[in-house]
Amino acid sequence: MSFDSVISGSFDDFEPRQVAQGGFAYERRQAVSKRGNQVQVAYLEVPPGKSPFPYHWHEGVTEVYVILSGTGSVRTPEGERIVTAGDVIAFPPGEAGAHRMTNISETEPLRYVDVDTVANPDISHQVDSKKSVLLSPDGKIRIFRDADQAEFYEGEASAELD
Repeated sequence: MSFDSVISGSFDDFEPRQVAQGGFAYERRQAVSKRGNQVQVAYLEVPPGKSPFPYHWHEGVTEVYVILSGTGSVRTPEGERIVTAGDVIAFPPGEAGAHRMTNISETEPLRYVDVDTVANPDISHQVDSKKSVLLSPDGKIRIFRDADQAEFYEGEASAELD
């Protein structure tokens, strides 16, 4: 049996992507890309006192976090919950699945595996800043302020015959 088309390896084998801006920071190693797959899998390491992403929810994606090490706090619509190594947390699509992970340790990184279903496009909503994010199948990210909503036919040319 050939494994030429199977993705395998340790998380150290995958190229890290680092993000740091204000209270947000992480290193992410994408093991299974969303392109061409029904799930994506990534390893994340979050420094002390930081969150990887704002409080958000997805229209059509389920996210599952498997905590490997460290101590985090997960904010959900039901409040805050402490998570530690061995915990598994699932966030369903829709507002009920809103979440934000924060590393609450002062010294240790928070490490977890993030397994997500795939939706194309992936539309998420950042609750606190009232923004919507569209990640299109071509990989482009478009961010919109929810206050800028327009009516469906607003600005459209009429199709009436004279």
